Amino acid sequence: MSSLLVFPGQGAQQAGMLQRLPEEVLTEASDVLGEDVLRLDSGEALRTTRAVQLCLLIAGVAASRQLLQDGLTADYVAGLSIGAYPAAVVAGALSFSDALHLVSLRGELMQQAYPQGYGMTAIIGLQLSTVETLLAQVHSEDSPVYLANINADNQVVIAGSDEAMHAVAELARSRGAGLAKRLAVSVPSHCPLLDEPAQTLAEAFAKVELRTPKIAYLSGSRARPVTKVEALRDDLAFNMCRVVDWRGTVQSAYERGVRLQIELPPGAVLTGLARRVFEQGTVTAFDSARLDTLQALLREEGGRRL
Repeated sequence: MSSLLVFPGQGAQQAGMLQRLPEEVLTEASDVLGEDVLRLDSGEALRTTRAVQLCLLIAGVAASRQLLQDGLTADYVAGLSIGAYPAAVVAGALSFSDALHLVSLRGELMQQAYPQGYGMTAIIGLQLSTVETLLAQVHSEDSPVYLANINADNQVVIAGSDEAMHAVAELARSRGAGLAKRLAVSVPSHCPLLDEPAQTLAEAFAKVELRTPKIAYLSGSRARPVTKVEALRDDLAFNMCRVVDWRGTVQSAYERGVRLQIELPPGAVLTGLARRVFEQGTVTAFDSARLDTLQALLREEGGRRL
C-alpha cells in the first residue's frame, strides 16, 4: 500500500494563511523574494493571482516540512494547477528558491494576460460528455470557451470569455445542472488562452535546474507519473494552459495502490473529491488532523510496504 500528498490549487487560499507557519520558512521565502511574504496573505493582497499562488506554494512546502520530519516520506505527490509547484519541491525535483521565483513570474504572467472579461465557471451535476457538447455549441473564435478542470464525474470547470461562459451556464441549467457558478477568478486558466504566457514561463524554466523526483510525481494534467526531468519541466511550465484531470489523477493513484491521501494546506477541497474515488483506505487533510496522527498514518502505510 502507498501514500499520496496532494496540494490544492487557486480557490483554496484563505486570508491569514501564512501567519502561523514556521518562521524559518517565512524568512527563507522573504529573503528569496526580497519582500515580507506575510504581506501576501491579507484579503486585499489575495485579490492578485501572484499573491495567491505564492501563498499556496509557501503553505504547502512549510506544512510538508513539518509532516515529513525524522526520515518520514511519502510514495507520491500531486498538485492541482499551482499545487504542482509545492509537489515538485517536496518531491526533491525543484528547489524552493527556484519555485518561488517561477511562481512569482507565473502569477504575474497569468494576471496580466486577461485583465478583464474572462474567467472560470464551475458546473456541477452534468456528465462530462454533456458539458463538452454545450461547449462545442457556444465556442467561437470571438467568444471562446473551453473545458478547464475535470474534478469529478459530474463536477467540471470551464474557462473563457464572460459572454461564452454565461451562455454555457444557461444551457447547463436548462439541462439540469445543480450548479453553474462563475468563480471569483479573473484568469481563464487551463485552456489555450494561456498558451502564450505558458511559453514565456517555459523560457524561464529552461534556465532552472531540475532533478529526478525522489518521491514519485503524479501530473495533474496527464494523470500519471512523470519521471524524466525534461518531461517534468514541460509539465510544470505548461500546466497553466492544459486541462486539469484531477479525477483521473486520483483514480490513477488509487489504482497504483495508494490507500492514504493527505491534503496539505490550506483547506480540504481535494479531500472531499478523493472520497468519491477511495473505496478503501484513509483520506484526510493536514488542517483537520493532529500532526502526530498524520505522521503515525504515514509510518503505518510505510510499514505495510515492508
